[in-house]
Amino acid sequence: MTAPQTPAVPSPSTPPLALLLDVDGPVASPVTRDVQPGIIADMLALAAAGIPVVFNTGRSDAFIREQVMEPMIAAGIPAGTVIHAICEKGAVWFSYTSGGPGQVHVDRELAMPRAFGDDVRRLVAEDYSAHMFFDETKRAMVSVEQHIAVANSDYRGEQELFDADAMKLMERHGLGVVRLDHHVPDSDDQVDYRVDPTIISTDIESVRLGKDLGASRAVELLAAQGITPQAWRTVGDSRTDYAMADWLHHNDHLVKHVDVRPADGVPVKPYDVLTAADLGLGGDVIHDDAGAAFLRSWRAALVG
Repeated sequence: MTAPQTPAVPSPSTPPLALLLDVDGPVASPVTRDVQPGIIADMLALAAAGIPVVFNTGRSDAFIREQVMEPMIAAGIPAGTVIHAICEKGAVWFSYTSGGPGQVHVDRELAMPRAFGDDVRRLVAEDYSAHMFFDETKRAMVSVEQHIAVANSDYRGEQELFDADAMKLMERHGLGVVRLDHHVPDSDDQVDYRVDPTIISTDIESVRLGKDLGASRAVELLAAQGITPQAWRTVGDSRTDYAMADWLHHNDHLVKHVDVRPADGVPVKPYDVLTAADLGLGGDVIHDDAGAAFLRSWRAALVG
């Protein structure tokens, strides 16, 4: 009589799941920019159980260190646990442990020209400083962001004016640019840069940057540790965040995407897309509240 086989237990090199998380929205509140303590606790519990936690964000490494890394260290990152942070949509990345951050890597080929960044800084100071600030922490992108004290409706009106002015600046610098459906090629009919507005900021960046590049870097960082996840969960709050799951799916990784702000409309995808409704929650549960709910559900399923 054949003895019953014991189900295989995934080793740390083949965890059942890996998390690839946008930060603004799913993790950090887009209103306060802070991270809920419960989110910190659940991410730590999952990481301690061998579930890779990787951030894939347009934010700078300085923002991740202050708003995410430091609270995680304060709450107690387990010894031997490595958290990866891919910043500025793939142009910058670093890893951290309980001992703090490691080396920050920057792909200089993807950085905006310094002279253009200086002109944007002057533009904000002269015309837009009441509603937004120039992000001095970015290493590759040029970004502006809404002041917390400013109403988002007021900011969004000024944002459109700023974006138009920024595109004119790019033309004067001879930089081909696209914003949404508006293309302005350079003298060689090339479009190398984009103006990318979000609900609280505008990023000006190389068109080679994106959440798909971040997903590629995430797979490489885990592979360097000898880790090949059996499946992925990507989490975001905008249409551009779907590029994480798109890249993973097209490269033969099992993936489901979580949209924590589905009011923009959920596109048809060849992989499953989850929203708070899949957890039995109402349509008013969005952003970091929805992110927190999914992290709790994964912790309950994988850690207990």
